[in-house]
Formats: sequence, structure tokens, C-alpha cells
Amino acid sequence: MSKIKKLTALEILDSRGRPTIKTTCELESGATASASVPSGASTGQAEAWELRDGNMDRYQGKGCLNAVGLINSEINDSFSGQEFESQNELDRQLINLDGTPHKSRLGGNSILSVSVAFARAQAVEKGIPLYQHFSEMLGQPITQFPRLTINLFSGGMHAGRQVPIQDVLIVPVSGNNYDEALVISMKVYHAAVELIQQKFNMRWLTADEGGLSPSVNSAEELMALAVESIQHAGLVPGKDVCLALDVASSHFYQDGKYFLGETPLSSEEMIDKLCEWADKYPIVSIEDGLSEEDWGHWPSLQKKLGSSILILGDDLLCTNPERIQKAIELKACNALLLKVNQIGTLTEAAEAYRLAKASGWQVTISVRSGDTEDNWFSDLAVGWSGDQSKAGSLTQSERLSKYNRLLEIEKTIQYPFPVWPEKGE
Repeated sequence: MSKIKKLTALEILDSRGRPTIKTTCELESGATASASVPSGASTGQAEAWELRDGNMDRYQGKGCLNAVGLINSEINDSFSGQEFESQNELDRQLINLDGTPHKSRLGGNSILSVSVAFARAQAVEKGIPLYQHFSEMLGQPITQFPRLTINLFSGGMHAGRQVPIQDVLIVPVSGNNYDEALVISMKVYHAAVELIQQKFNMRWLTADEGGLSPSVNSAEELMALAVESIQHAGLVPGKDVCLALDVASSHFYQDGKYFLGETPLSSEEMIDKLCEWADKYPIVSIEDGLSEEDWGHWPSLQKKLGSSILILGDDLLCTNPERIQKAIELKACNALLLKVNQIGTLTEAAEAYRLAKASGWQVTISVRSGDTEDNWFSDLAVGWSGDQSKAGSLTQSERLSKYNRLLEIEKTIQYPFPVWPEKGE
């Protein structure tokens, strides 16, 4: 049992300079912990709603003072002095207090900050690392460390839409631990920097999550440049380093067509394009290859590519158990991109995780484009034995804090990486 003494919140700024929330949970035992929550740019329609002030004279309407005020008043008044046996008990009370389908009254940002702050305070109270507490919360032992997927190039909503797709990521498959994987990835990153300077005479420009943003004309040019960067680093594409794509198709889908280039593509043509890319490049994962609205064609994409690569649902699923169950029944994909703030509480995210794993899916645990220096994500990715982690690129403090925490955890406990398939050059 953990009794809450006080909940307090503060408006802070995320990595894009937009407001977010930091909540501190003080327990009667004296254990105290804080948690800061992220915010996304590419957001699915089914995500939990953030509560924003709407005052255009302040942070362009993105302020969080109302959300902070609700934590300091209504939520604190409701929870202070109460004992909670579990995370589930606290989260269910938060959900009931909000009382709306999308957490729009209190705000998904308010609710999540309280949920994570309480989890961290419980870990402090028990005197155990946060990753161990997350493992106990899930009711499953840690069995593996998540394989890294790291942003190399960005487009879409993360980088001013110079190309429609959102990210080309590198997957270091030959590294046996985080140190080796990060060394390999940094070689590729700096090789890409050199190539961008040579080819485009561009300085080092980065997108929201730290990915490089060269002035290319197409998504394929980004993929080809990623392969060339791997080779320029003295590594073998498909053997040392593979690629993962975050296509984010919902953002260039309109009236049943995909506007990937000059010629609009039908759903069938978009699937053919993804198959073409998968044949041509060492791709092991495709995220949101189709729009979140295009449910009828996801099973075809899964059938054509799912036996060899991950068909990863992000906007499609929104870490929402109801949407995950629908995707399972339709055989629409074979992997979940888990973002806790999409659903709003740790308990609901754990439900989404269990449902996906019970169906034989892989789970990639992800940060958001607007993040903070808080590193609870890394403990979650390890504590829940994620198959992959997605924390952004190898630059900017809000990204590096996650990688540095993974390195710290690896010095304490050792588990294997899941094995990725080799993809030919």
C-alpha cells in the first residue's frame, strides 16, 4: 500500500519549446519522485487528448496552465490521503475522475504525468530501480533488452515535409550490447553528415527527434542515402545495419489516395510501392505504411510483407486495446508501436502490451517528437522487455538521456538483444 500525501505540477518546456507537464508525487512514507511527459507531432485520431489552454497570446495556445491547475487542485484533492495497492487502482481512479472517452476533461497529459510520477515514487518507496518496478507492474520478468532503432533521416511533420515520409531509421544488428550498437550507429550518423555536406553543401540540420534533414527530392533518395551512409561508415547494409521506415502515411492520405509524389497512388499501388522498397533496401520494419483510416487494405500489406518484416501500427493502433484487438482480428499488422501518452496511463499501456504479445506480435516502445530530459522511457523499455526501442537520433539531450540511461541499466543487468533477420545488400 502506498498513501499519497501530495501531488504538485509545473508547466515546463519540451524539446521543441512547447509546454508540457512535470508532476511530483509525494507519498506519506516520504518517498518523492517526479515525472515529465512528452507530446507528439504526428498524432493518431484515436489518441488521448491533451489539455491545452488555447490562449493564443501564450505559447500559441499550447500552454498547459489549466492542466497544471487541475493536478494541483482537483486531482490532488481527490488523491491526497488515499492509499493505493497498485498502479491499476490509481490509474482506474484517474480514468473515472476524468469521465470522458478520450481523457479530454482532465487531459491525457495531466493524467499520464500523475500515473508515471506515482510509479516512480513507488519504486523509490520500495528501494528498487524503476525498470524492476515496471517489470513487477507488468507481472513478467525481464527477458531481453530492446534492440535499438535510431532516427537517421527525417521528413514529414518532423522536418518541414521536404519529403512525405517521416523517418528513415537505422537498426544496428551486429552490435551485441548497447555500447556496441551505439558505436555502430554513431559511425553511420557521422558518415551521413559527411555525405550531406559533400552532396548538398549543407550544414548539420536536424529535425524534431534529431534526425538529419537533407534537401532530397523523394523518399527513395533518403533510403538510398541511408544505405550509402552505412557503406561510407565501412559497414555492410543488411548485415551490420538495417533500415526501418516510419512512413506516417496518414499525413499524405486524402480522399482515398496517397500523395507520395506527383502521381496519387491508390491503396493497392501504395502497397506495391512499399513492397518495391522492401525488395530494394535492407528494410526490417515499416511503420504506418498505410493510413489509420485505410483499415481495409492493411491485411493485404500484412499478407504481402509480414512474413519477412515488421508491419508496425502507430497511428493505426494508438496503443489502444480496442484498436489492437480489431487489428488482430483482421490480421492487419504484426507489431505494435507503444507510446504510453497515446492511451494516457501505464495501466492501459500495459493492457495494450499484453494483448499484442499474446497474439505473437513484437512491440516497439517509443518516445515522442516533443520530449524532455526525463528518462523513464528507458526503464519502461527494459522493464517491459520491449523487442525494439525508438528514442530518436543520437543528438539532443532529450534523446541522449534515454540512451545514457540504457547504458546505465546495462551496467547493472545483462540480457540478450532479440535477433533481427539479415537482409541482403
